[in-house]
Amino acid sequence: MIRRFGESPEPGQKYIRRAGAYALLPRQSSLLVTWYDDGKNPELQLPGGGIDPGESPIAALHREVFEETGWLIATPRRVGTFRRFVFMPEYDLWAEKICMIYRAMPVRRMGPPREEFHEARWMHAEAATQALGNSGDRFFAQQHVSSLR
Repeated sequence: MIRRFGESPEPGQKYIRRAGAYALLPRQSSLLVTWYDDGKNPELQLPGGGIDPGESPIAALHREVFEETGWLIATPRRVGTFRRFVFMPEYDLWAEKICMIYRAMPVRRMGPPREEFHEARWMHAEAATQALGNSGDRFFAQQHVSSLR
């Protein structure tokens, strides 16, 4: 059974399952996160996103992290999975998001994020446990912080 975070599914609402890969990207006591701000729904997020048809979760992780942060990563290791039921306004879609969380090493910044409305930010890991925009991301950031103690 996959742990659920966030709101319960709304009765009668049809949800499309959408798998995604997301990264905890540590360096010393910081995490590389992405600030998403389209002017409507600003949010601090773990870098990552949807897995395209035919794409592996690891390939999606590398692609999404690069698009949202401009960084190349190495040695991804899966640390857990959660699901959440959300409306995704950018896709006009009710989704059951299956979020696979990896820990990976940010190894090289290649430039700014390529994806519109995204800004890469280094944030103290403890602060990220409070500031990330969804409870699943916060849970895994807290697990990361606890592993450092």
